[in-house]
Amino acid sequence: MTAYDAIVLAGGAAKRLGGADKPGLRVGGRALLDRVLAACAGAGTTVVVGDRRPTVRAVTWAREVPRGGGPLAALDAGARLISAECVLVLSADLPFLGADTVRALLAASGRGEGVDGALCSDEDGRDQPLVAVYRAEPLRRELALLAAEHDGLAGLPLRLLTRELTLRRVPAGPLASFDCDTWEDLASARARIREHGTVLDEWITAVKEELGIELDVDTGLLLDLARDAAHGVARPAAPLTTFLVGYAAAKASGDGPEAVAEATRKAAALALRWANENETS
Repeated sequence: MTAYDAIVLAGGAAKRLGGADKPGLRVGGRALLDRVLAACAGAGTTVVVGDRRPTVRAVTWAREVPRGGGPLAALDAGARLISAECVLVLSADLPFLGADTVRALLAASGRGEGVDGALCSDEDGRDQPLVAVYRAEPLRRELALLAAEHDGLAGLPLRLLTRELTLRRVPAGPLASFDCDTWEDLASARARIREHGTVLDEWITAVKEELGIELDVDTGLLLDLARDAAHGVARPAAPLTTFLVGYAAAKASGDGPEAVAEATRKAAALALRWANENETS
């Protein structure tokens, strides 16, 4: 993947949320800011423009001048602290942004001469300049020109920047640029992660983040084990067995996912033997 830095804008007034601390609002037990930081975990340097707060990973903090000066002022503050040729720019209220969207933006921004970056375009064809990758040099150049032309960047709209840059449009998935501007948006996001097709992945991700675990495992394999233990032994055996598998994997040397898979296979075979004995006795 193209090397990049990231700037996350987290200092807005959240007027439609009554001035609530929007980056700290939680969806699926995880702060909106932390969810965005997870999507750009591959950034070399991540600058968050906003008030300092605990975050899921280390970041560099900045504040726009003047404080509350708007997105262009915030972007300028962040751009002063990055060094990569490409910068991923995100708002801090994107609960469903994924690494796949980041990869697509980076790929699009790197194709062809004379391209200054790439931004997401939502399902209605609207540009999303805060879900975008910009080349650092033209970004800084245009920010400096706008500051000189308008005697500063405070209060200026983002469109003044994007209309001066040559940007590719990347069609976004239905939720990639979904942001939480209102309490209704927040309620919708919280409802979506509880849908049947997503709730398990959301929960596993939240647990790993809470426990500080960076481990990708085959959840299907573990669920099969839990089913076999519940049906072949007794229902309470399912959570206890998966706990013991995790404990055994932690004690084992070698690669984490492989250790989990091996312990799972052994426990699953035991559960099947146990069940077979019950059927034949």
